[in-house]
Amino acid sequence: MAMLDFERKYRVRGGTLIGGDLFDFWVGPFYVGFFGVTTVFFAALGTLLIVLGATMGPFTTIWNINIAPPDLSYGLMPAPMAEGGLWQVITICAIGAFVSWALREVEICNKLGIGYHVPIAFSVAIFAYVTLVVIRPVLMGAWGHGFPYGILSHLDWVSNVGYQFLHFHYNPGHMLGITLFFTTCLALAMHGGLILSAANPSKGDVVKLPEHENTFFRDFVGYSIGPLGIHRLGLFLALNAVIWSCVCMLLSGPWWTRGWPEWWLWWPNLPIWS
Repeated sequence: MAMLDFERKYRVRGGTLIGGDLFDFWVGPFYVGFFGVTTVFFAALGTLLIVLGATMGPFTTIWNINIAPPDLSYGLMPAPMAEGGLWQVITICAIGAFVSWALREVEICNKLGIGYHVPIAFSVAIFAYVTLVVIRPVLMGAWGHGFPYGILSHLDWVSNVGYQFLHFHYNPGHMLGITLFFTTCLALAMHGGLILSAANPSKGDVVKLPEHENTFFRDFVGYSIGPLGIHRLGLFLALNAVIWSCVCMLLSGPWWTRGWPEWWLWWPNLPIWS
């Protein structure tokens, strides 16, 4: 079915979560919906506040713009706009925009009659952001533990958190997260390379079928997970990479406050070594 024919087929009323038919329309190829309106509102307001924050500070380039969270002395209380309150409002706008976008995806899934895999996957990414700017700071007792909004300032925050725990790569949650990220890249590279090799043959050769793809992996690794299975595996690896990255941050600070190499002292103390 041609794409335009399909769009006419699914562009019907219904499937909305809030607002009924009020915002149930398209602008060109983009579905609007109530949550599309809230997405634009929160995203525009948050962006304008970042621009406002950039004009308030002595920033000379886009690289050193820094919208910092409140000082640790404010704890979990609201702060004045010039002393971290701007960061708090921008954070609210960001969460509002991200959640609105996910709920807009739910409405589109309803119209298409498909599962909620895309909004669920995006919700895991939202959870990662909320973990760093809401959950972890709340567990540690101050909004100041959130990361600043800026390019170089954000990189400095990442570096400082790593040095705070001496050697962040010794964090077991970090180990799992990084391993899953690399495995995701490996799976996508192998899958994408195989699809291109089968669907884009040399001049004069015919396009290969899924049987050829399955045979390649049976010969290569002894088993083929199949065309549907590889996408399930890719989603599983990617979501777990993000989830374990969240775990690694929730462990660092709220639960473990010393250097991560020290945590591994249980290993040489096992009875098997003596």
